Amino acid sequence: MPDHERRFRELFDSQFRPLLGYALRRVGSPDDAADVVAESMLVAWRRIDEVPVDDSARLWLYGVARRVVANHRRGELRRDRLAGRLRQHLVEAMPDHSDLTGSTAVIQQGLDSLSDDDRDLLMLTAWDGLEPREAAVVLGVPARTVRTRLHRARTRLRTAIGDAFGDSGHEREDQPKRPAQEEQ
Repeated sequence: MPDHERRFRELFDSQFRPLLGYALRRVGSPDDAADVVAESMLVAWRRIDEVPVDDSARLWLYGVARRVVANHRRGELRRDRLAGRLRQHLVEAMPDHSDLTGSTAVIQQGLDSLSDDDRDLLMLTAWDGLEPREAAVVLGVPARTVRTRLHRARTRLRTAIGDAFGDSGHEREDQPKRPAQEEQ
Protein backbone atom coordinates (compact mmCIF):
# COMPACT_ATOMS: atom_id res chain seq x y z
CA MET A 1 0.00 0.00 0.00
CA PRO A 2 1.44 3.39 -0.94
CA ASP A 3 2.44 5.64 1.93
CA HIS A 4 -0.11 8.38 1.17
CA GLU A 5 -2.91 5.82 1.12
CA ARG A 6 -1.77 4.32 4.43
CA ARG A 7 -1.63 7.81 6.00
CA PHE A 8 -5.11 8.63 4.77
CA ARG A 9 -6.55 5.35 6.10
CA GLU A 10 -5.02 5.99 9.50
CA LEU A 11 -6.34 9.55 9.50
CA PHE A 12 -9.79 8.36 8.45
CA ASP A 13 -9.92 5.59 11.06
CA SER A 14 -8.79 7.83 13.89
CA GLN A 15 -10.72 10.99 12.97
CA PHE A 16 -13.96 9.87 11.36
CA ARG A 17 -16.05 9.68 14.54
CA PRO A 18 -14.76 12.91 16.13
CA LEU A 19 -15.24 14.72 12.82
CA LEU A 20 -18.76 13.36 12.46
CA GLY A 21 -19.58 14.58 15.98
CA TYR A 22 -18.18 18.00 15.07
CA ALA A 23 -20.37 18.14 11.97
CA LEU A 24 -23.50 16.82 13.73
CA ARG A 25 -23.27 19.65 16.26
CA ARG A 26 -23.13 22.27 13.52
CA VAL A 27 -25.55 21.25 10.76
CA GLY A 28 -29.24 20.47 10.78
CA SER A 29 -29.39 16.85 9.79
CA PRO A 30 -27.34 13.64 9.94
CA ASP A 31 -27.31 13.55 6.14
CA ASP A 32 -25.79 17.01 5.99
CA ALA A 33 -23.25 16.02 8.66
CA ALA A 34 -22.27 12.97 6.60
CA ASP A 35 -21.82 15.25 3.59
CA VAL A 36 -19.58 17.57 5.63
CA VAL A 37 -17.44 14.64 6.76
CA ALA A 38 -17.23 13.24 3.24
CA GLU A 39 -16.22 16.61 1.79
CA SER A 40 -13.65 17.15 4.55
CA MET A 41 -12.15 13.71 4.02
CA LEU A 42 -12.04 14.33 0.29
CA VAL A 43 -10.01 17.48 0.92
CA ALA A 44 -7.73 15.48 3.23
CA TRP A 45 -7.26 12.84 0.52
CA ARG A 46 -6.39 15.43 -2.09
CA ARG A 47 -4.05 17.31 0.23
CA ILE A 48 -2.65 14.41 2.26
CA ASP A 49 0.86 15.84 1.95
CA GLU A 50 -0.28 18.99 3.80
CA VAL A 51 -1.96 17.11 6.67
CA PRO A 52 0.24 17.25 9.80
CA VAL A 53 1.59 13.87 10.84
CA ASP A 54 1.16 14.49 14.57
CA ASP A 55 -1.92 15.04 16.76
CA SER A 56 -2.57 18.37 15.11
CA ALA A 57 -4.01 16.47 12.13
CA ARG A 58 -7.35 16.52 13.95
CA LEU A 59 -7.17 20.31 14.23
CA TRP A 60 -6.30 20.57 10.55
CA LEU A 61 -9.36 18.43 9.72
CA TYR A 62 -11.59 20.54 11.98
CA GLY A 63 -10.37 23.64 10.13
CA VAL A 64 -11.33 22.02 6.84
CA ALA A 65 -14.70 20.92 8.26
CA ARG A 66 -15.32 24.45 9.55
CA ARG A 67 -14.93 25.83 6.02
CA VAL A 68 -17.08 23.04 4.58
CA VAL A 69 -19.81 23.85 7.12
CA ALA A 70 -19.57 27.55 6.22
CA ASN A 71 -19.93 26.67 2.54
CA HIS A 72 -22.87 24.43 3.40
CA ARG A 73 -24.60 27.29 5.26
CA ARG A 74 -23.98 29.73 2.42
CA GLY A 75 -25.41 27.15 0.03
CA GLU A 76 -28.51 26.79 2.19
CA LEU A 77 -28.98 30.56 2.23
CA ARG A 78 -28.64 30.73 -1.55
CA ARG A 79 -31.11 27.87 -2.00
CA ASP A 80 -33.58 29.48 0.41
CA ARG A 81 -33.34 32.83 -1.38
CA LEU A 82 -33.69 31.15 -4.76
CA ALA A 83 -36.68 29.13 -3.54
CA GLY A 84 -38.29 32.33 -2.26
CA ARG A 85 -37.78 34.05 -5.60
CA LEU A 86 -39.14 31.02 -7.46
CA ARG A 87 -42.21 30.92 -5.20
CA GLN A 88 -42.80 34.61 -5.89
CA HIS A 89 -42.46 34.06 -9.65
CA LEU A 90 -44.85 31.11 -9.47
CA VAL A 91 -47.43 33.19 -7.63
CA GLU A 92 -47.14 35.84 -10.32
CA ALA A 93 -47.07 33.41 -13.25
CA MET A 94 -49.66 30.87 -12.15
CA PRO A 95 -53.29 31.84 -12.42
CA ASP A 96 -55.29 31.63 -9.26
CA HIS A 97 -57.75 28.80 -9.91
CA SER A 98 -60.01 29.93 -7.12
CA ASP A 99 -61.47 32.57 -9.41
CA LEU A 100 -62.31 30.14 -12.19
CA THR A 101 -65.81 30.80 -13.32
CA GLY A 102 -68.23 29.53 -15.88
CA SER A 103 -66.66 28.23 -19.00
CA THR A 104 -63.12 28.20 -17.64
CA ALA A 105 -64.13 25.92 -14.79
CA VAL A 106 -66.02 23.63 -17.17
CA ILE A 107 -63.03 23.37 -19.49
CA GLN A 108 -60.69 22.77 -16.56
CA GLN A 109 -62.94 19.97 -15.31
CA GLY A 110 -63.02 18.50 -18.81
CA LEU A 111 -59.24 18.60 -19.02
CA ASP A 112 -58.97 17.01 -15.58
CA SER A 113 -61.08 14.09 -16.78
CA LEU A 114 -58.69 13.33 -19.67
CA SER A 115 -55.62 11.14 -19.54
CA ASP A 116 -52.29 12.79 -18.85
CA ASP A 117 -51.23 12.31 -22.47
CA ASP A 118 -54.41 13.87 -23.87
CA ARG A 119 -54.29 16.77 -21.44
CA ASP A 120 -50.61 17.41 -22.10
CA LEU A 121 -51.12 17.39 -25.85
CA LEU A 122 -54.10 19.76 -25.69
CA MET A 123 -52.23 22.10 -23.39
CA LEU A 124 -49.16 22.09 -25.63
CA THR A 125 -51.20 23.04 -28.68
CA ALA A 126 -53.90 25.25 -27.18
CA TRP A 127 -52.22 26.93 -24.21
CA ASP A 128 -48.57 26.87 -25.19
CA GLY A 129 -49.38 27.63 -28.82
CA LEU A 130 -47.32 24.84 -30.37
CA GLU A 131 -48.09 23.54 -33.82
CA PRO A 132 -48.67 19.77 -34.01
CA ARG A 133 -45.23 19.30 -35.60
CA GLU A 134 -43.67 21.23 -32.70
CA ALA A 135 -45.63 19.23 -30.14
CA ALA A 136 -44.36 16.09 -31.89
CA VAL A 137 -40.80 17.16 -31.15
CA VAL A 138 -41.64 17.79 -27.50
CA LEU A 139 -43.41 14.44 -27.16
CA GLY A 140 -40.86 12.54 -29.23
CA VAL A 141 -43.38 11.06 -31.66
CA PRO A 142 -44.05 11.60 -35.39
CA ALA A 143 -46.16 14.63 -36.36
CA ARG A 144 -48.84 12.46 -37.96
CA THR A 145 -49.22 10.62 -34.65
CA VAL A 146 -49.67 13.92 -32.86
CA ARG A 147 -52.32 15.04 -35.34
CA THR A 148 -54.25 11.80 -34.79
CA ARG A 149 -53.90 12.00 -31.01
CA LEU A 150 -54.87 15.66 -31.06
CA HIS A 151 -58.04 14.92 -32.99
CA ARG A 152 -58.95 12.16 -30.55
CA ALA A 153 -58.08 14.27 -27.53
CA ARG A 154 -60.29 17.11 -28.78
CA THR A 155 -63.13 14.65 -29.32
CA ARG A 156 -62.73 13.28 -25.80
CA LEU A 157 -62.66 16.82 -24.40
CA ARG A 158 -65.85 17.70 -26.30
CA THR A 159 -67.47 14.56 -24.92
CA ALA A 160 -66.28 15.34 -21.40
CA ILE A 161 -67.59 18.88 -21.55
CA GLY A 162 -70.85 17.75 -23.11
CA ASP A 163 -73.41 20.45 -23.67
CA ALA A 164 -72.16 22.61 -20.84
CA PHE A 165 -72.33 25.66 -23.07
CA GLY A 166 -75.92 25.03 -24.15
CA ASP A 167 -75.36 25.06 -27.88
CA SER A 168 -74.24 22.65 -30.54
CA GLY A 169 -70.89 24.30 -30.94
CA HIS A 170 -69.30 26.75 -33.25
CA GLU A 171 -70.79 27.10 -36.71
CA ARG A 172 -68.46 28.01 -39.50
CA GLU A 173 -69.45 31.14 -41.39
CA ASP A 174 -67.38 30.32 -44.45
CA GLN A 175 -69.53 27.34 -45.47
CA PRO A 176 -73.08 27.61 -46.82
CA LYS A 177 -75.76 25.99 -44.69
CA ARG A 178 -77.15 22.71 -45.88
CA PRO A 179 -80.87 22.65 -46.70
CA ALA A 180 -81.68 20.73 -43.52
CA GLN A 181 -79.98 23.41 -41.44
CA GLU A 182 -81.83 26.24 -43.20
CA GLU A 183 -85.25 24.75 -42.42
CA GLN A 184 -84.60 24.70 -38.67
